[in-house]
Amino acid sequence: MLRLAKAALLTIFVAVPLAAHAEPVAYTLDKSHTSITFDVDHFGFSTVHGRFPDFDGTITLDQQKPENSKVAFTVKAASIDTQWDKRDEHLRSDAFFNVAKFPDITFTSTKVVVDKKDKNAAEVTGNLTLIGVTKPVTFHVKLRKLEKSPITQKMTAGLEVEGKIKRTDFGMSAYAPMVGDEIPLRIDTEAFIN
Repeated sequence: MLRLAKAALLTIFVAVPLAAHAEPVAYTLDKSHTSITFDVDHFGFSTVHGRFPDFDGTITLDQQKPENSKVAFTVKAASIDTQWDKRDEHLRSDAFFNVAKFPDITFTSTKVVVDKKDKNAAEVTGNLTLIGVTKPVTFHVKLRKLEKSPITQKMTAGLEVEGKIKRTDFGMSAYAPMVGDEIPLRIDTEAFIN
């Protein structure tokens, strides 16, 4: 009888989590373990590194049909940080991000194509809206890990996201091309199920 009870408990603890994740599952970004960074060439002399520390986002993972997974991000443009206040104020002005008029940068995925050779990699295409202009952009996404966090005991996804945008495509043309037009973007994130 005790053996049967143990077997039943084991079945519940194993089968219930698997059943729970058969449907798409929403993950919330862990802000303490997420960074959104970019690089900008400065007249060919140097590269300026920047980040956006104020953001929100959700990732909906469909493990059965990864192509149905979805991503949505909102970044507060005014949070831009290049480690020099004077430059950051200039970047917030209407010459660049015009944060008074366009406070948010948003990305919403429209298509996910899983790499045929690497099931943990995908190309994620979506609509990026920057200073009021929306354009399709594709990012390369790599799933680093998907398992329970040893700290929080929550199911956690670790992801690397990389891509490039041309800022002039969005009407941000100040000092281009001397100050880089093609901007590499990177997001490193941990996201968890609530």
